[in-house]
Amino acid sequence: MSQPYIEDEFRNKLDLDLWKRIFRFALKHKRLLIPLTSSALLLSVVEAFFPFATKVAIEIVEQGRPVVEVWKPGAIYLMLATMLSVLVLIFIRCAGGISHHISHDIKRDCFKRLQELEFAFYDAQPTGWLISRLTADCDRLSRILAWGFLDLVWGVFYVLAMSAVMLAIHWKLALVVLSTIPPLIIISRFFQKRMLLTSRQIRKHNARITASYNEGIAGVKTTKTLGRETRALDEFKGMSSDMYGASVRRAMLGAIYLPLVMTIGSIGSGLALWYGGQGALNGAITLGTLVMFISFAGNFFFPINQIAMVLAEMQGAQAAGERVMGLLATYPKIKDSDNVKERLVTYEKQAREDPNLAPDGYPHIINEIEFRNIGFSYNEKETVLHDFNLTAKRGQTIALVGPSGGGKSTIVSLVSRFYEPTKGQLLINGVDYRNRSLDWLQGQLGIVLQTPHLFNGSITENIRYGRLEATDEEIVEAAKLVNAHEFIMKLDDGYETKIGEGGALLSTGEKQLVSFARALIANPQIFIMDEATSSIDTETEKLIQDGMRNVFEGRISFVIAHRLSTIRSADQILVVQKGVIEEQGTHEELLANRGHYYELYVNQFRRERVRAELEAS
Repeated sequence: MSQPYIEDEFRNKLDLDLWKRIFRFALKHKRLLIPLTSSALLLSVVEAFFPFATKVAIEIVEQGRPVVEVWKPGAIYLMLATMLSVLVLIFIRCAGGISHHISHDIKRDCFKRLQELEFAFYDAQPTGWLISRLTADCDRLSRILAWGFLDLVWGVFYVLAMSAVMLAIHWKLALVVLSTIPPLIIISRFFQKRMLLTSRQIRKHNARITASYNEGIAGVKTTKTLGRETRALDEFKGMSSDMYGASVRRAMLGAIYLPLVMTIGSIGSGLALWYGGQGALNGAITLGTLVMFISFAGNFFFPINQIAMVLAEMQGAQAAGERVMGLLATYPKIKDSDNVKERLVTYEKQAREDPNLAPDGYPHIINEIEFRNIGFSYNEKETVLHDFNLTAKRGQTIALVGPSGGGKSTIVSLVSRFYEPTKGQLLINGVDYRNRSLDWLQGQLGIVLQTPHLFNGSITENIRYGRLEATDEEIVEAAKLVNAHEFIMKLDDGYETKIGEGGALLSTGEKQLVSFARALIANPQIFIMDEATSSIDTETEKLIQDGMRNVFEGRISFVIAHRLSTIRSADQILVVQKGVIEEQGTHEELLANRGHYYELYVNQFRRERVRAELEAS
């Protein structure tokens, strides 16, 4: 299926400010960056002296001096070669180290930012799109920052060193060689914009392909059951063709650009031979000087080529840099206010010493949650909740029922502060929860979803994910409370059984019981079940219902239920439809009213009875 990929809009030229911000990642590793820069600088000077040694050797022969004096340039060559080897070893080790460190730092910061962003961000960003930023884009930046920086420093200093030597020895001949620089600049500027645009297209198509891989693997069962393999392949071929076309255009530009630079270098060597040859014939310069300038002319454009390649790579990598830095510049809209941050600092020590005090200085125990005239909309066109009011006290269970799209999941998302109200207030113990610590609040949540996500590991590891410091005994106790212990012990390796990616080796009901234990072990003050029993068998539902009595005790619980048998004992049942409370009361009160809840319950009871009779027959 095609996805509405959101691509950021960027300027069509090399953004130096962007690269300054990216380069800050390298500045964090000065212990490697300083020797890298120093070795590149010294290497450029050493290489600039090789043609000079050649000049000395030729002049010894040309002037008829004793052959024994040739040992002098030979010794210079040996010394320069030794220094060259040592410097190359240093900058390779430093560049490699910087590359690994930068890759680690960029990926860490990107992942940290993804953890901080609110749910609304993920509503508009496909998973594959984000994976592309965390993998290919980050790796490309780390390479260009390390190896590209090395080539750039070496190339610039090498050019400057050779220019200085040539100007010092024969400035007229030096100017002839250097006259080819303006055309090189003009050609580079011409290709810069075109290579940058095609590189952005490549990154965009690559991200689409990554997203398609992710979607295709995740939805492989649906694709096969609907016989959509051929159509899915055709769609993927279309994306691959777009990627191929953009890559060919990028390769063509590079194939034209770099040979042009090399041609200009050859012209420089020809000019040096033409002008310098005349001087050598007239006796204005020595043969050694001419050979040195010809050597310089040939070597002079090798670092120019390297600089051009780095600039071309930077132009291509800028698209990756813009995407990564764009992600890092996306600040969460739901975060602690400055006032909350001040309270966290003020009460830090006191909260550590007093378990009844939350990190923000307010009471740790949640006694009441109040929705006061709450309004919410995901976009400007549609309002999901209208003047919603509700008070839930500690120890109460609030059940939410009603048609899909009525606002039930939005209510629990607001409680969890995954989203914030667009109107009204949500109060915890009478304090607007936007004035409470976000980390503290979300640390008090225990959530069981309709489709639980389990990790590829053991059952113990999955339950412990709810509280990493939990002991094995606490894990077993949590499993017993939710009635998961019995089925776990029947597995070959018990709690150490590997359950596969996403818990693929467990049934839906077993996965739900494990996720139930995982939520419980965190000892949450707010427990949320979002359609947690809608996809499981009746036997597992009964196990969960029995476990719910233990879990809900002493907590504020919100239950979104499709099966109404799950919520008969709830303290308040809310029938939510089109963003408003249509009915509210206990199970018995709502049945007595013979309203919408009564119809839902009776119809569901009839369907379950018919199903039971069919299964019995």
